[in-house]
Amino acid sequence: MRRYLKPIYKFVCRVLGSAADADDVTQEVFIKTWRQLKKFDQTKSFKPWIFTIAKNSCLDFLKKKRAIPFSEFENETGENLLTETLIDESPLPPELFERQEIIAHVLAALDKLTPAHKMVVLLHYHHNFTFEEIAVTLDAPMNTVKSRYRRALIKLRELLIAPK
Repeated sequence: MRRYLKPIYKFVCRVLGSAADADDVTQEVFIKTWRQLKKFDQTKSFKPWIFTIAKNSCLDFLKKKRAIPFSEFENETGENLLTETLIDESPLPPELFERQEIIAHVLAALDKLTPAHKMVVLLHYHHNFTFEEIAVTLDAPMNTVKSRYRRALIKLRELLIAPK
């Protein structure tokens, strides 16, 4: 647990975008890991296995937390003032303290990626996974992982270079 707590927490926090949600999901990951430990194949690497549990826990959490339609809150001109006041795309406070301004922009762009693309980028860059380890973790073919990675980089480039 000492070895994987920080990496799992950071991964979950970046996927979900909320430190409070990440606390709960990270705890759930370690509970699931403990319960499933007997099923772990010791001939394989532990790191992709635990990150697979983290990925699945994030996806389960995101499925439960579906967006609520706010169409009832539109005014006569079609503007939805409630969603405009609720959206907070600023980086998390720990990231502000850890990173410089340019990294905050990269993370904000990363948050705009789909969960599948975001996971590939985070696992590759932030957790030093190989594409093979990512394929095992995400239970996806190697070519799919490479394709998601390439598309994620293209989208990130568009988001970071596009005029504001």
